[in-house]
Amino acid sequence: MIDHVTLQVADVAVSRAFYEPLLGALHIVVVFEDDGAVGFTGTGDAQSGSFWLIPAERPEDRELHLAFSAPDRAHVRAFHAAALDAGAEILNAPRIFPEYHPDYYGAFVRDPDGHNIEAVCHLPEPD
Repeated sequence: MIDHVTLQVADVAVSRAFYEPLLGALHIVVVFEDDGAVGFTGTGDAQSGSFWLIPAERPEDRELHLAFSAPDRAHVRAFHAAALDAGAEILNAPRIFPEYHPDYYGAFVRDPDGHNIEAVCHLPEPD
């Protein structure tokens, strides 16, 4: 159901120093570091972190990023269509995000409280 959670933090290094030993005790380890972002996972899948720390984009508040796992790309498109019907702010229409990995297909919307909500499929388009 939940694909990953992202926390925007004031200082990624400070937050990493806090979370790394705590999560390490649960066998959750850092698998990704880039551009100030740190991704943790318990599966060892280096392509996809399940818990992320990223620099805060706004000093006055920090949005939550919540990603729901979709079984295929059609479900990502259905999520996007439902968001349009609900009048949600669209942050990113469904597309491939190659900067994450070659098959990362997602759509991002803003919820009524300003949180970044995503549907994502990690599978390639079927032949």
